[in-house]
Amino acid sequence: MDYTACLQRTLDHIEDHLTERLTAEELAALAGFSLYHFYKVFQSRMGLPVMDYVRRRRLAYAAADLTSGRTLLEIALDYGFETHAGFTKAFRKTYGLTPEQYRLHATGRVPERVDLAKLADYNMTGGMMMRPTILTKPEIKLVGYALETKMNGENFIEIPAFWNTYIEEDRGRRLYEQVKPIKEAEYGACIMLPDKPEHFLYVIGVEVADFEGVPEHLHKAVIPASTYAVFTSPAADRANGAFSDAIQGMTTYVYNEWFPSSGYIYAKGGVDFELYDERSNGDKDLQMDLYVPVEKQTE
Repeated sequence: MDYTACLQRTLDHIEDHLTERLTAEELAALAGFSLYHFYKVFQSRMGLPVMDYVRRRRLAYAAADLTSGRTLLEIALDYGFETHAGFTKAFRKTYGLTPEQYRLHATGRVPERVDLAKLADYNMTGGMMMRPTILTKPEIKLVGYALETKMNGENFIEIPAFWNTYIEEDRGRRLYEQVKPIKEAEYGACIMLPDKPEHFLYVIGVEVADFEGVPEHLHKAVIPASTYAVFTSPAADRANGAFSDAIQGMTTYVYNEWFPSSGYIYAKGGVDFELYDERSNGDKDLQMDLYVPVEKQTE
């Protein structure tokens, strides 16, 4: 049995009937699986339980509808939410903002359909086609180590090697001993070099309150306050470079697929960065977040 074709048929059905009642039993029958097997296969491939996936897709379309001028209750009822409060709670849990707040960032662009064949090219699961969380963060001060690299593909080789050196030489432990990070998380920030358009600095560092007392051999960088689209990588193991492949696949997807149809552009003067927290520890099912500075595209 071609599981990809079966799941794609189910995903297409979900897209075509988002404003109608959908059940796991109906979707399992459409895929040709028993309900139990369908639950297992769907979550394994898509990264979400099936009805959570349906809810996320409904919210993605509802987010596009926020520019329509209709009331929030009308939008909520269209996508299966019985109350304004229930819609707001689910929306905020997914996007980090209330629908009213998100309206400031909404572009009206309808989400693209999930294409499993395309996602396979990016080493990603279907769940990655969900819209990102949009949030605003204040200025961030980083202290750490910097690598100058080029945007001609060298970065895809040099940055993973830079991380390997960072880990093998236990630089993280020494970094935590020399400065006082605000939280236990590491950043990987891409900082443009105005005098070298094809080059950028990749900084591995931790967030600090200020630069007072920071040793001179450590690199200091400031990430300006910005609005970000935040993407979470699909879970992947560390073995055989799978985690690195997942990160590179997601990053390529964001810039090649998401941006052109998103209604956003890269924010001028912004800095994109990766955030590695407790989800990135260990060897199994690792994840991280990609923060991309964005602003609405103007016609």
